[in-house]
Amino acid sequence: MFQSHSVRVRPSRKVLWYRSFLTISVIAAASFAETAHAQERDPMLFHDANGFKVRGHLQFGLNAVAERNLFWDLAGTTAPGSGFDADTNWLEGYIKPGLSFEYQLDAGAVLYGKLSAVASYTWGTDAFDTGDTGETTLEEAYLAIRGDLSNGLSYDLSFGPRELTLGTGMLIANGATSGFERGALKFGPRKAWERAAIARLSYGDVTGTAFFLDPNELPSTDGHNELAGVDLRYDAPAGGYLGATYVKVLNSDSPYPQAALGGNGPPSVTPGAREETQTLGIYAKTNPFEGALANWSFTGDLAYQWNDRIDLEAWAGRVTAGYTFANLPWTPNVTLGYQSFSGDDPDTTKLERFDPLYYQGSPSAWATGSKSASTFINSNVNALTLAIRVQPTRQDTLTLRYAHIRANELNSPVQFGQATRVDVNGNVVAGVTDRHLADDLFLEYSRIINRNTFLTAGISVSFPGAGIDNVIGGNADPWTGGFVNVVINF
Repeated sequence: MFQSHSVRVRPSRKVLWYRSFLTISVIAAASFAETAHAQERDPMLFHDANGFKVRGHLQFGLNAVAERNLFWDLAGTTAPGSGFDADTNWLEGYIKPGLSFEYQLDAGAVLYGKLSAVASYTWGTDAFDTGDTGETTLEEAYLAIRGDLSNGLSYDLSFGPRELTLGTGMLIANGATSGFERGALKFGPRKAWERAAIARLSYGDVTGTAFFLDPNELPSTDGHNELAGVDLRYDAPAGGYLGATYVKVLNSDSPYPQAALGGNGPPSVTPGAREETQTLGIYAKTNPFEGALANWSFTGDLAYQWNDRIDLEAWAGRVTAGYTFANLPWTPNVTLGYQSFSGDDPDTTKLERFDPLYYQGSPSAWATGSKSASTFINSNVNALTLAIRVQPTRQDTLTLRYAHIRANELNSPVQFGQATRVDVNGNVVAGVTDRHLADDLFLEYSRIINRNTFLTAGISVSFPGAGIDNVIGGNADPWTGGFVNVVINF
């Protein structure tokens, strides 16, 4: 009943991590509570004298998630022996401490840099059947210099791991992977590229960016990807923009799937197919209009992709139209959009499957649906989307999102060929036999508790379309879920 003093029990890795996480969080919260009343100074500014600034950074969050009938319980049909549980609950958390500095050089340039890390963990089993695991990884560790040249030119050179988003985040945004052995699947706290060299040159409202990037991939699925390219962007003073991004994959072990000819049979998989893939993307947003078009805004994105080595030619694009009812209570905003990403045509020998690279997959950015975005990457799908946002107060925002999701090509990989299966006639098939994949609804509530604390909660449901029903061989049940999280950012 009682433990002998001569016996020492070593806590498990999970217990140690949990204790450390709570200890750091409690200490940090107490520390910041003590300084909350000191409004006359920045509690994170550790030093500011003689042109030298040192600033601390700290972000942490907890997220509770519940999912029911995950992935419309496709695993029950396509992998009945997997033991996958379609109903699960989990808690995930992360903490991201960091330190940055700026030093004013005598010549007028500014030397600056940042060092940060992410510790994350998942308690319970997440949507991808992984849990009770986490890791601490380096996030940002860059050194940079910025300054002015003659004739109105300015420059900014950076070397080392850091975040970089280009354009609207259609191609280059998410430089790191979370979830799986790293934990915090939904939060996705890692954003920085593992290696990055970024050079910017600006003149007035025009900025050119050259870059080399190596994504921070999971050790278990590292594709050894390296990218390079350029981005040219014009930001209008009124708020609109126009830009173009070119990206080339210099090195990669990542494979591409290709539909079997005629759609009969499993897809073929070519290792290292991503290497030498090139993508040119154009993005734009209108300036505010006057007169009859006042309160309207329009955006457009278009991408063309090719790889002569493997005979790849693909495309993708999006258009949106938004209107703000500026004179109504709660200032409602309605945005209608359509996005599409080419899939591989099984009737050709060419590969037409679009590779979305490292896109920003949040519902407010480039997710195809809310729940469906966990099943379908931005390849061989299209979606008609509607978002309605209201702000009852300056601190509270409610957003309702709807997405009608369809496949561009039948009998062709929709994600990566996971739905390859034997049909009722004994034939091996891939993809779907009906274009209608799903209809997603997502209601999200955001609350700014104070300038450092943010609360977000959401409930969502995905109604399967005929494409999913045909895979299951009957009427699939809806996939539902919800979450609530708190993020504190200093």
